[in-house]
Amino acid sequence: MIARIAESAGYRVGLFTSPHVDQLEERFTINSETATRDQVIEMVDVLIPIVERMNERYAGQSVTFFELVTALGWLHFLRSEVDLAVIEVGLGGRLDSTNVCNPLVTVITSISRDHTRLLGDTLREIASEKAGIIKPNVPVISGVILEEPAQAIAEIAGRRAAPLYRLGQEFQCHPHHLDSEHPDLPTCYQVDVKSEFGTLENLQLSMPGEHQTRNATLAVVASQLLVQHGFEIGEQQIRDGLQSANCPLRIEIMDRSPLVIIDAAHNAASIAALCDTLKSVSVTRRHVIFATSRDKEVDSLLSILNEYFDQFWLTRYSNNPRTVTLEELEEIASKVLTKPWSLVSDPRSALRLIAETAQPDELVCVTGSFFLAAEAKHLLENGLKAVLECKD
Repeated sequence: MIARIAESAGYRVGLFTSPHVDQLEERFTINSETATRDQVIEMVDVLIPIVERMNERYAGQSVTFFELVTALGWLHFLRSEVDLAVIEVGLGGRLDSTNVCNPLVTVITSISRDHTRLLGDTLREIASEKAGIIKPNVPVISGVILEEPAQAIAEIAGRRAAPLYRLGQEFQCHPHHLDSEHPDLPTCYQVDVKSEFGTLENLQLSMPGEHQTRNATLAVVASQLLVQHGFEIGEQQIRDGLQSANCPLRIEIMDRSPLVIIDAAHNAASIAALCDTLKSVSVTRRHVIFATSRDKEVDSLLSILNEYFDQFWLTRYSNNPRTVTLEELEEIASKVLTKPWSLVSDPRSALRLIAETAQPDELVCVTGSFFLAAEAKHLLENGLKAVLECKD
């Protein structure tokens, strides 16, 4: 959202995100354009001798894949002379590769239990790791409203003399939505944002879900702070940027009859946001295809989904070794789920089974992992029924 707003204001904007859906270059775009094949090859050639020297100097501590991609992205931004780079942290914050930058503003969207093996068991511990991105005297915007993690962020911001802007305190978010012309589709919201920099009303979002109004509010305040740094960003650019912002695999509609949605939700907060968004959709039956990674709290995710969905299809994705096995899913499901569930060998098989019987007024949702969502997106490129016709 921040990148699209700055683009709408006429700036050349680098956007660094992870993971990617199809191509590595998706992780570092400039005004929504990926690097060319030749540019990537040339930059890799630049990095090879550097990596070789580092591997020789620090034996047993090889440069990681994410560190290499970070270097590639930032080298691309530097060579392309971007006006602004918007950098998404990979994991945590304090020890993340991206944390070597000197930002104009930092943003912490929310805190949820995720990657607990690396980030800590409590929300306070996780918040402290996330707050590691806060730099001395650099403004930080926080959408965290739970007391314990919010306090951890405030304490670190205070120690570093970083001006703190908090949702519900220094700025306000007021979501609302108009009566939908399509009750069979997830609802997109409007939002009013009020801060010390001014009030903007009826900002229209293109991504469905009330949770996106909070993300949009943080992006608006970040843009207002960029204005304090000399960027020329007006109200119309903010409106245009928010309306054009769209993230792949976030409540992405792949088919309409039946309604097929893929979503990369993989922790309790994002799964809850997905279910909350889908509650407004008028359907007769709700199917969910679920797979996730071994470092996730699988029982918690399934418990939340159990409150909304009618039929579970538990599977494993084939494009990453971190997937939870069918045996592990079976053990957890037998303890957690109260709705009918089946084990299916792979996402394609699950989609085929549903395609054979699903009615036009039903919902099919694929969620639990970015890897699963990406795999399903390829399978559903031509709609659900086409999965039946597709050869292995």
